[in-house]
Amino acid sequence: MGSEGTKGRDETREERADRQWGELIQEVRVAQTGVQILFGFLLTVVFTPHYPRLGDTEKTIYIVTVVLGACATGALIGPVSFHRLVSGRRIKPEAVRWAARLTFAGLVLLLATMTSALLLVLRVATHDAFVPWLVAAVLLWYLLCWFVLPLWARIRLAAD
Repeated sequence: MGSEGTKGRDETREERADRQWGELIQEVRVAQTGVQILFGFLLTVVFTPHYPRLGDTEKTIYIVTVVLGACATGALIGPVSFHRLVSGRRIKPEAVRWAARLTFAGLVLLLATMTSALLLVLRVATHDAFVPWLVAAVLLWYLLCWFVLPLWARIRLAAD
């Protein structure tokens, strides 16, 4: 069995796809839980007595947030459906690539959903001018944790 381009592992293309699939599904489980809790909460907001009193801007932010949450949910559940529909067709390596793309899209949509939800909550809680700055700071934190640090580590460790 050849390594087929992997470093430090002696696995076939199919074995690598199996391993990558297991890793991806574990990652998706974490993200799915977060997006499903957030999305479920968002769905209830419209039924609260305070919703009709929201301004037009807050209602627009709410609608955008719900749509983003729905899209994130779809993208993060997509890999499970994708796997189920192509299972047994001997295309697992390709399925892993598509599922990874859906997962990445889901993470970007989750980032947008969380940022939008934070903007909505902070605008309702306080109408202070610092709200956009606070949301921007949290967005930068998310970007650092979710994308910048992993990419930095990937580049730095690949160079060693």
